[in-house]
Amino acid sequence: MKQYKVAILGATGAVGREMMKILAERDFPVSELHLLASERSVGQKIAWKDRELTVELACDAAFAGMDIVLGAAENDIAKQFAPAIVAAGAVFVDNSSAFRMDPNVPLVIPEINPEDVKKHKGIISNPNCTTIVSLVAINALNQDSPIETIVASSYQATSGAGAGGPKELMEEVEALRVGKSVEPKVFQYQIAYNVIPQIGGEAFEGYTSEEMKMQNEGRKIMHLPDLRVSCTCVRVPVVRSHSVSIVVRTKEKISVERARELIAAAPGCRLVDDLAHKQYPMPLDTSDQDIVFVGRIRDDLTSDNGLNIWCCGDQVRKGAATNAVQIAELVIRG
Repeated sequence: MKQYKVAILGATGAVGREMMKILAERDFPVSELHLLASERSVGQKIAWKDRELTVELACDAAFAGMDIVLGAAENDIAKQFAPAIVAAGAVFVDNSSAFRMDPNVPLVIPEINPEDVKKHKGIISNPNCTTIVSLVAINALNQDSPIETIVASSYQATSGAGAGGPKELMEEVEALRVGKSVEPKVFQYQIAYNVIPQIGGEAFEGYTSEEMKMQNEGRKIMHLPDLRVSCTCVRVPVVRSHSVSIVVRTKEKISVERARELIAAAPGCRLVDDLAHKQYPMPLDTSDQDIVFVGRIRDDLTSDNGLNIWCCGDQVRKGAATNAVQIAELVIRG
C-alpha cells in the first residue's frame, strides 16, 4: 500500500491531538507525520504509535513534500498557510471555517457527499461540528423525501471551545463547591450550573455565526439550495459530545416507523429510541467514539410533514478530527 507524508497544522491543540490519535486508530498509511504549531510549542515531544515526534514550526517551508495537511488551526492561520500548502502540491483538509463557503472548495461529510471530494483544487473543508452531527442524523430522511426546513436547538459541550473549556468547567465546579467565586475566561459567563444561549457573534438578524452555519453549510453539503434553517445554539455544562434537538420538515410525509428504519440503516448512525425503557442518546454515551446516536423520533405536532429528532455526537471526533481523517481517506482512494 502506498504511504503518505502527512502534516497536522495546529497539532498541539485538542483537535490536532485527536487527529493524531485517529490516524493511528484507523491505520492511515502514514510514512511520515509532521506536527506543526506556533513557535511557543516548537520542540515539544509528543508520543505517537511506537515513536516520539517533535513539534516543528508552522512555516511555508514545512509543507514541502507533504501529500496531505490536516488543518486544526484558527481561520487566520488556515488562510495564511493555504497558498503554501497548495503550492507544495499537498491536499489541505481544513477544520476551520475559513474556506467552507468558498464555491471552489468542497465542504464534505463522507457519509453524505463523498463525491464532492473529487472537485477539490487543493483545499477541502471540514464542516462545523454541530452541522456534522445534525446532518449525519437526518440525511437518511433527505434521501427519502427532500428536507425543506429545519428548526434546531443545540446543546453544545464545553470542549467545543477547545481544551480550555472543560478545564474552566471543572475549575468552576470545584471553586463553587468550596464557596469561592469564579472568574470566567473561556466563556463570557460562568458555565458551571448554567447555560449560555450565545455561541459566536451576531451574524444575521439576531442569529449568531454558529447558528447560521447549519443553514449555510447544510445547503452546500446536502445540495439543497433552498433549505431554510432556524437554529439556537446553547453552551451547556457538559464536558464532551454535542446534543441537538431537530424538527425536520420534509416535502412528503415520512412516518415515525419509516424514519426509524432509515436512520437505523444510515451510515454513521445508531438508532437509540425506546422511551418506555429510558433509552435515548446522551452525551456520556456518545463521547470518545464516532457514531451519531439518534432517538426520541416522533411526529411534530405543529406540521403534517414534520418529525422531531434528538441526536448526540462527539464533536471533537466525528464533529472535527475523525471527519477530517475520513476525508483524507477519500482523497487517497482517488
